[in-house]
Amino acid sequence: MDSARTLSTVPATAGGTRTSAPRPAVSDLIWSRRTWLLLVTLCIVLALDGLDVSMVGVALPSIGHELGLGTGALQWIVSAYVLGYGALLLLGGRMADLLGRRKVFLVALSIFGLASLLGGLVSDPTLLIATRFIKGLAAAFTAPAGFSIITTNFAEGPARNKAISIYATFGASGYSLGLVVGGFMTELSWRWTFLVSVPVAALALILALRFIPRDRPAADGGHDVWGALTLALGMLGLVYTVVQAPDSGWVSLQTVGGFVLSAVILALFGVIETRTRHPLIRFGILKEGWVARANLSAVALFGSYLSFQFIVTLYLQSVLGWAPLAMALALLPAGLLVVSSAPFADKLIDRFGATRLIVVGLTALAAGYLWFLRIGPEINYVVDVLPSVLLLGVGFALGFPAINVQATAGIEDDEQGLAAGLIQSSTQVGAALVLAVTTAIVTSGSHGASPTHDAAAMLAQFKPGLVLSMVVAVAGLVIAILPQRRGARA
Repeated sequence: MDSARTLSTVPATAGGTRTSAPRPAVSDLIWSRRTWLLLVTLCIVLALDGLDVSMVGVALPSIGHELGLGTGALQWIVSAYVLGYGALLLLGGRMADLLGRRKVFLVALSIFGLASLLGGLVSDPTLLIATRFIKGLAAAFTAPAGFSIITTNFAEGPARNKAISIYATFGASGYSLGLVVGGFMTELSWRWTFLVSVPVAALALILALRFIPRDRPAADGGHDVWGALTLALGMLGLVYTVVQAPDSGWVSLQTVGGFVLSAVILALFGVIETRTRHPLIRFGILKEGWVARANLSAVALFGSYLSFQFIVTLYLQSVLGWAPLAMALALLPAGLLVVSSAPFADKLIDRFGATRLIVVGLTALAAGYLWFLRIGPEINYVVDVLPSVLLLGVGFALGFPAINVQATAGIEDDEQGLAAGLIQSSTQVGAALVLAVTTAIVTSGSHGASPTHDAAAMLAQFKPGLVLSMVVAVAGLVIAILPQRRGARA
């Protein structure tokens, strides 16, 4: 596909008719001030999404202590966000294609800010989890809309690779640096990990109104509400069943019934997608081998790391007594590596290809988890933790931008929102599922025993979850290195 071809700010409809005059996409590497400000605006919002997940992750022990929540309930504070995010990302991407990217982006960003404010004020655990879910739903519309604004305003090739690399690096940086921000905020109060997002969202909204180009809704197309509903219900049911299984019993009627019901709902989703005129997912897009690989790599990368951070946060703070800020600073080198890689990520992709960088990134990630498994009840930071943190930083810095570039390469304009939603959905839903399984394994390890702060006992309980993170990363690596058919995108 010619990297300098003309793109439109509004994609073609399902019937191929555009609803606005074509707009030349940026195809060179020297950008105007307005182009940079457009990209920075989108990057701020994506970074805010990552920031929110990691900030709250640091605050989990404090939230659990103040509200009296156990490991299973705390897991839902994380999973409610990523599940709401992942379950509607595909609908968010499709609605951005059909209703106008700018409109969808602005409305969803406003809801995100309001939900952040409410989350910082409530004290009821159910309401707190509900606000997290609402924020996830809002992010499910801002993320693919922002991504497709990039892919339709920067021509495929070096210009788009540069834009996506910067964009993806901001997302990973927001997630990594959110650990430090979360540490500072938690020292004041865990509520500030919610409230700090409000002014950032307000600033991003002002910039978005000024710099995101106007577009018009597509003249034709459907929203596939039933597809979105069945996907969300199926994933919610699956995650809930996995989390509750240790308490209910893996072979209990409740657990088996939950798995069966979730499978039926997800099967219904598949039937709807094959029969509706404008499906949420055109399954044919996955026939492009590189697209499927990119999505599976995203599950491995983000799913394994989110589970790793969940366990490490609880262990270092709740068991070893580390302060939130100390724990955040311990993981800071990974974030610094990701941030410092931003100017070079697109050049590395252009030179070596996305696939090679994904392989190296997942290898570094798996090695980081393997090294951390050496830890004992007594931790030497320089020997036991820092090498793992540096390897994880390398894994994210190389893997995250490359995965995003590979996931949208060669996709026509009218499905860029779908491709963006699909990769981000895989990232978030995959993370929710891996975290749910991790939580189930960890809570199963307690065997109904009373809570303990004995480091050796808790480490023994947590280690199977750490092993799972490594296994997920290795599985992603194996998929990434499998032979590709001739003509597949590198």
